[in-house]
Amino acid sequence: MTVVLDQTAGRPRHPEKAHRPDTPLLRKPDWIRVKAPVSKGYVATRAIVRENSLHTVCEEAGCPNIGECWEKKHATFMILGDTCTRACAFCNVKTGLPGPLDPHESAHVAEATAKLGLAHVVITSVDRDDLDDGGAGHFAATIRAIRARCPGTTIEVLTPDFLRKDGAVEQVVAARPDVFNHNLETVPSHYLTVRPGARYFVSLRLLQRVKEIDPKMFTKSGIMVGLGEERNEVLQVMDDLRSAGVDFLTVGQYLQPTRKHHAVMRFVPPEEFEALKSIAFAKGFLMVSSSPLTRSSHHAGEDFARLKAARGA
Repeated sequence: MTVVLDQTAGRPRHPEKAHRPDTPLLRKPDWIRVKAPVSKGYVATRAIVRENSLHTVCEEAGCPNIGECWEKKHATFMILGDTCTRACAFCNVKTGLPGPLDPHESAHVAEATAKLGLAHVVITSVDRDDLDDGGAGHFAATIRAIRARCPGTTIEVLTPDFLRKDGAVEQVVAARPDVFNHNLETVPSHYLTVRPGARYFVSLRLLQRVKEIDPKMFTKSGIMVGLGEERNEVLQVMDDLRSAGVDFLTVGQYLQPTRKHHAVMRFVPPEEFEALKSIAFAKGFLMVSSSPLTRSSHHAGEDFARLKAARGA
């Protein structure tokens, strides 16, 4: 059975989440299995994260792959604090009014990257609609800090949509990450229920804009399945992403963090993930990761190497 850690346990939930009606929890199928996080590598990674007062999406979002990734000292850092200004129905990150930015956070991320010996680091964040630039400047500062401290490390960013934040995308691209990732998360028809604070075409346009600024920069996006979407809707999302020039697609199973979150409508079997992978490659993606436990930053370093090789070929 999958281990999903509710890191918000004991903390007050945002009213938009706390007052949602309970949804049923489906019994997980045999093909969704992960190890409980108990290894020495996991403990060592957790210690480095704590020493540098950092947040990780691995913990905050209750990622099922945390045991595997942290055993290898692969952590995905979450900047801009631990409180999101939105209340997406699928996400377990704390929601509310965030505090001020930590001016030392970028340096701490760079130091932790060095201590973990990361060859490839993934930086994501909460949404910060309260900031004039949506946190874009903080992303850029973190990229520069890692470059200075760990010049050989490749950097992948997984950003918010920077809704109504003019010039935000340009700031992040100017800092030259190796991969610019922004997840669409679901099909357009589900945005009002799953991702109500976002707009599908705004997210799509962000990915297209990255390519306009720097055509050589790798772009990446991902969706979850099992939220009630139709197959033809998933295929349309693939076409939309290819029209925006996206290089790398991830497709994973949605796992419900708590009864207050959107229900899992269906557990998609592994063979369907394989079929989607074949279709995505046929549509022209350079790299596709599609499986029940696929997540944006899972095996990100290995996948980046494959992505570069695919472009070279």
